[in-house]
Amino acid sequence: MNRVLSTHLFVNHRLTVALLNRVMQAGIPAVEIFCARQHLDYRNRAQVMELGHWFRDADLKLHSLHSPMYSDEIWGRSGPQSVVNITHPVKADRLKMVDEIKRALEVAEVVPFRYLIQHLGASGEEFSERKVESAFSALEELGIFARQRGVQILLENIPNQLSSAERLNYFLEVTHLDLGFVFDVGHANIGEGVEAAFSIMKKRIRSTHVHDNDGKEDKHLFPLKAEGGTVDWKQTMTLLRSCGDQVPLLLELREVERMEHPLDQANEVFDRLEDLG
Repeated sequence: MNRVLSTHLFVNHRLTVALLNRVMQAGIPAVEIFCARQHLDYRNRAQVMELGHWFRDADLKLHSLHSPMYSDEIWGRSGPQSVVNITHPVKADRLKMVDEIKRALEVAEVVPFRYLIQHLGASGEEFSERKVESAFSALEELGIFARQRGVQILLENIPNQLSSAERLNYFLEVTHLDLGFVFDVGHANIGEGVEAAFSIMKKRIRSTHVHDNDGKEDKHLFPLKAEGGTVDWKQTMTLLRSCGDQVPLLLELREVERMEHPLDQANEVFDRLEDLG
């Protein structure tokens, strides 16, 4: 499986070419960039252009972009109006959120990437048919905008009643949208279980998010290294390998305070996961 690292590991720091150089020098071949404006301000043309010039000459590849979850630069702490949620029932407000995601998609005009990772709703959100209709309307428009830039939208299983494995399949069945999935191991571990979620999502899995937790909280722990992780990694790696080489092993980890050399730690996780099975 191809190795990819999400810059979620550094999401509270500005994304610079120096940071990307460190990732490349660590021997990691590709990244998923997390669109948080304190990290990558996709509305800041100067930052995007600087990254574009660097990627054109670098061996490091941009595999995917994670769609913004908040429109502010302080991780949503400015208030509920900063949450970017495509299930919003009020059309005028939803269009503002669609526009926010379009600004992130425009990064592909400078730095090409294959996938945009998109959430259906916020964490803990309840299910309703009205929210399904809102998300369909938003994704129909975003899908056209993405395809014009060579990008495919992938839906992620997250801990809410709209985005379990079964509900994601239901969403595509009723909307007839031709979208793939990113299989989030940690989120599946909190929900229906890794094996159960994988079996439901497998036919549409195009990418992954790999991290650990205690089965209750979304902690984004380092697999096989952090205390408190409960994912069965031998079983999980067997499942992921069954998708073939087109699906990457993509680590989406949380920064650990006072951890020395996090990129070395990430490489050790890659090695240990690949040695299983």
